[in-house]
Amino acid sequence: MEPLSTKTDPNENVIVSPLIDSHAHLDFQEFDHDRAELFQKMKEQGISQVVIPGVSEEKWSNQLRIANAYNCPFALGVHPWFCHSMTEQTLPNLKQLLLSLRQASKLVAIGECGLDKLHKSNFTTQLSVFRAQIALAEEFDLPLIIHCVKSHEEMLDLLKNANNAKKGVIHGFYGGPELALRYVNLGYKLGVGGLLLNDSAKKLQQTVAQLPLSAFVLETDSPAMSPRSSGNDRNSPLILPLLLKKVASLQKKTNVLISEQLYLNVTQLFDL
Repeated sequence: MEPLSTKTDPNENVIVSPLIDSHAHLDFQEFDHDRAELFQKMKEQGISQVVIPGVSEEKWSNQLRIANAYNCPFALGVHPWFCHSMTEQTLPNLKQLLLSLRQASKLVAIGECGLDKLHKSNFTTQLSVFRAQIALAEEFDLPLIIHCVKSHEEMLDLLKNANNAKKGVIHGFYGGPELALRYVNLGYKLGVGGLLLNDSAKKLQQTVAQLPLSAFVLETDSPAMSPRSSGNDRNSPLILPLLLKKVASLQKKTNVLISEQLYLNVTQLFDL
């Protein structure tokens, strides 16, 4: 685990735990022009780490370069949106890359992987590729970072029968308490991001208000998923303090308590 860096919350005049973005694609080209400045601003706001997930074979090399340059934990995987552009060698290449990096302390998960019925990628192919990545999570004893859109029944069936001990996180969760509990009861965390800040996200706000705080990790999915209220097309980890305060408000607890538990959740999930 990295040295604990704390920050004073001006609204409460107390020390809060560092913030960790459990899911941000800071290797994407949207950050090429100001990435160093962004990391400096994150440091100033008490954001100590960002987990950078993988999405496709063609992007792994640059992703690893950025993760290494900025000392970021990372995951490797094939996102369901990129299943249609895979070759027969993609999954074997993923396994070889994982083998070469398995001793790297910054390799923390398999993913981003999962299922998405709204995307053009063939769903049968998505299922096959996701099953293969569950097997990798089992083999390498790593958690999964899971993308799931309009596919929750299929996803839950797969996860019930999986033997991946480290479980993982349902990234970008947007559902209500009943669906949330089904994942939590299987041992999975729920990744909560900018959608929580939208007034229209009533189901998600209800979920955050009702479930135990141990169920959640904060994320942004940067550069995507920018909250409507931000006025920005590009999202970034700099919204994490706003997410923290929103969770604290919904849970009716202090920012300090919320920050401590969320820090514990994400460091335990990814062994940071």
